[in-house]
Amino acid sequence: MNIPGHPAAPVGAEQLTAMLARMKQAHLADGPASLELRRDRLDRAIALLLDNREAIVAAVSADFGNRSREQTLLSDIGGSVASLKHCREHLAEWMQSQSHPAPFPGSEARVEYQPLGVVGVISPWNFPIVLAFGPLASIFAAGNRAMLKPSELTPRTSVLMGQLIARYFDENELTTVLGDAGVGALFSAQPFDHLIFTGGTAVARHIMRAASDNLVPVTLELGGKSPVLVSRSADLATVVQRVMTVKTFNAGQICLAPDYVLLPEECLEDFVAEAVRFVAAMYPSLHSNPDYTSIINPRNFDRLQDYLVDARAKGARLIEINPAQEDLGDRQTRKIAPTLVLDATEQMQVLREEIFGPLLPIKTYRDFATAIDYVNAQPRPLAAYYFGEDAGERQQVLERTTSGGVVINDVMSHVVFEALPFGGVGHSGMGAYHGVYGFRTFSHAKAVVVQSPVGESNLAMRAPYGAMIRGLLDQLLTAH
Repeated sequence: MNIPGHPAAPVGAEQLTAMLARMKQAHLADGPASLELRRDRLDRAIALLLDNREAIVAAVSADFGNRSREQTLLSDIGGSVASLKHCREHLAEWMQSQSHPAPFPGSEARVEYQPLGVVGVISPWNFPIVLAFGPLASIFAAGNRAMLKPSELTPRTSVLMGQLIARYFDENELTTVLGDAGVGALFSAQPFDHLIFTGGTAVARHIMRAASDNLVPVTLELGGKSPVLVSRSADLATVVQRVMTVKTFNAGQICLAPDYVLLPEECLEDFVAEAVRFVAAMYPSLHSNPDYTSIINPRNFDRLQDYLVDARAKGARLIEINPAQEDLGDRQTRKIAPTLVLDATEQMQVLREEIFGPLLPIKTYRDFATAIDYVNAQPRPLAAYYFGEDAGERQQVLERTTSGGVVINDVMSHVVFEALPFGGVGHSGMGAYHGVYGFRTFSHAKAVVVQSPVGESNLAMRAPYGAMIRGLLDQLLTAH
């Protein structure tokens, strides 16, 4: 498919390598991007999104089968613009060199943040705009250029992005590479100056292997099973509202969505009743409701259905929240009702795999310490959520568990705090972006020392060694 202004989607490594070489050469020829140019690139990205918001909304919805217009505007467009504006506002401050105390008389020490060059971006399908332009905000702020490989699972959105990017950016600033997983594999093997991938853990392993051949540093934004720990001190209605709002947003196809709930055993039936009531008020119907998003494709629809079949066969009690009692078996519309999975066990797929859909397993506990132990027995998640007012429990979550981020008394809200780093740890990823943390991820922190030409330098290192160096060693080799 040809995209005006850009080459057709490459099918071979040689074409990709040539594109990257041209961008690297342009980066060297033009020199470091000025403050004005960086702001201009951020401004053009903002204009691209705002000027074409309705076309983007339509493309995303067509790719999903149905995607809520408001959800796309809020998360994909609004989230991207917020990141771009934050970088634009703070860019001049971030670009300043940082002075440090110098140990020698007549010397100066500082850190200068240098653009890396050309960054590869592999973005996913679930939020195809914000998970491309969020990283691009940090990449442009740091003075880099970028090659973007959007997901083949959202083809209309990917083609539209290619067309819009070609209209707003020179091909040596930002270019789009379209293609299937094979093209993605070739893309990840290119000698970028940095590579950021957002997606699943299994694919991330292949990305790291491919990048390692060229010693390309990688940032991996993955997912995992983010837990919700509910205290006896929590207000249950608030817990349900905040958990189920996020679990049904984009039909739960969110890397930060709650993946399971750990709940005091005596609270289970009240939680279920409140969840049924609250979700029914949000979504009185599902099948033709434009506010309720479809599952992205038949493969993922079938995967989620298989999870439910597996859970039921292994003894789970399923609470399907389908207020209008509609038939949702249609693989064309691909709507799956929000479903609570009670009596979930580790033998069930819903507790072994990241769900990425509107299914919510619930486990109960008697002692909060066992809930902490359960979380720690799992791979480290992208986020952990605690609801409650017990200071001791809160501290246990903060100190004894490890996750990309923690939110107290809410779900997923940390992602909108642009000043905070967003990233995972262990199986949920490595590295972070957003705000100054993204600027530094995509910059080289260069140590710079300026030594006075007057006087002696490195005098103590010069032979022959005598009393002066012995006196210096006496000072250095002491514990105080």
